[in-house]
Amino acid sequence: MYETGQITDPQQQDGVAEMLAYQLKDYAKAGLSLFWQRQAIFGSALLLEAYYYSPLMAAFTLCLVIASEIFDFMCFRRIMLLNDYSSDREAFTCLMLVQVGTVVSAGIIAFFALSISLAQGPTTHFMPLFFLFAAALFAAMNNHQILSLIVMRLLIYGVTFLFIPIWDIWQTSAPLNSELWAQFFTSIFVVYFIIDCSRIYMKFYERNRQQLQKLQIEHETTKNALRSKSEFLATISHELRTPLTSVKGSLDLACAGALGPMPDKLQNALGIAQRNASRLHALIAELLDLQQIESGKMSFTFETVKADTVIRRCVSSLEPYADGLNVRYVLGDMPDDVYVHADEARLEQVVTNIMSNAAKFSFEGGEVDISMVATDDKLRILVRDRGIGLATGDKEKVFDRFSQLDSSDQRRAGGTGLGMNISKKIVEAHGGSIDYVPNPDKGTTFFIEFDRAAMPAEIYTAEAS
Repeated sequence: MYETGQITDPQQQDGVAEMLAYQLKDYAKAGLSLFWQRQAIFGSALLLEAYYYSPLMAAFTLCLVIASEIFDFMCFRRIMLLNDYSSDREAFTCLMLVQVGTVVSAGIIAFFALSISLAQGPTTHFMPLFFLFAAALFAAMNNHQILSLIVMRLLIYGVTFLFIPIWDIWQTSAPLNSELWAQFFTSIFVVYFIIDCSRIYMKFYERNRQQLQKLQIEHETTKNALRSKSEFLATISHELRTPLTSVKGSLDLACAGALGPMPDKLQNALGIAQRNASRLHALIAELLDLQQIESGKMSFTFETVKADTVIRRCVSSLEPYADGLNVRYVLGDMPDDVYVHADEARLEQVVTNIMSNAAKFSFEGGEVDISMVATDDKLRILVRDRGIGLATGDKEKVFDRFSQLDSSDQRRAGGTGLGMNISKKIVEAHGGSIDYVPNPDKGTTFFIEFDRAAMPAEIYTAEAS
């Protein structure tokens, strides 16, 4: 099945070696997982032989079994070390070793059955034939990964299975109507049954292997598609950001009056353009953040950060946005001696995102409460709104990429659906957690939790002095 001398194409030979390594690993895994089951079967069989027939022969067979099991175990361990960097020669060497091990272990079982049948003399030989049948069925169920191995094993068992009744017939010159001939014909049927079982198990294994291979190919195709999508998003975002930054900068200057007085109608039109340019700029920034996270290239500059300072700065920057929605931010308990080890800009990005979402989904005239709860080793930042609220079962959508709870064209709040997913990744990169709980009355409370950091030495010294 794996004769490399017939394969001249290096790519075909690599494919055969790769498939062989896969099948060898399946074979080794089965062998290792069934180790103690095999020992229990061997032990029971040898105890019966020792008690009813020959203790000396049972002891000799036990020595052979131990040697065979040690050899197989070493082969299995060697096979499990095969990887993408292993040479083709190593895979074929492992195949040769397990073929040797198969011949040896099957030969020992055949020797065990023959020794008992010879000790019994001409009879029905239920015990040795049963153990041969059990060994053959065990092989059909668990050693069907490689064709050459199952053929070798079943060939040895089959020859032994037929030899035992034939030997009795020859020794006794039994007539055709004797029990010995009935045993021989039954043995033929049993051998056929074992071969057919092996064929079915091999066919089932091959079908599963092909399905798994198909799934792996589809998985690689999906990964390549996702990689292409990420690269496309990154390229487009970079290409859009440069001209958009110029457009936004010009609009900001014009709206600030740096270009001179303008008519009211033009001022209103420029204001609309400025708001939409800012929105596009924020969307592109989210796409770039997502691409950096997926590629593992998002960088962090960790330092000791005063938590309430970050929150107050976020409130100040978002107050104009909240005013536009007729929503008010209310600061609650804000301990001023709490520090965390974080990237200040990224922490501010997360808090800003949660606070802006709270305002966005609040009703007009509503309030958003921001507070902190500190323990000896943890800090929790809470943002509580009284808006439309979220259900506990919505968490997967809330923190998923490109996900909107309301994805209809008439949804109240816009956005890419990336903000919370990016925030979750950033918080997790800080070793923290982010979650939410529905409020008892209405609205939702989002919270992020971090480990507290010690107060910087220079600040502690200054306060002490």
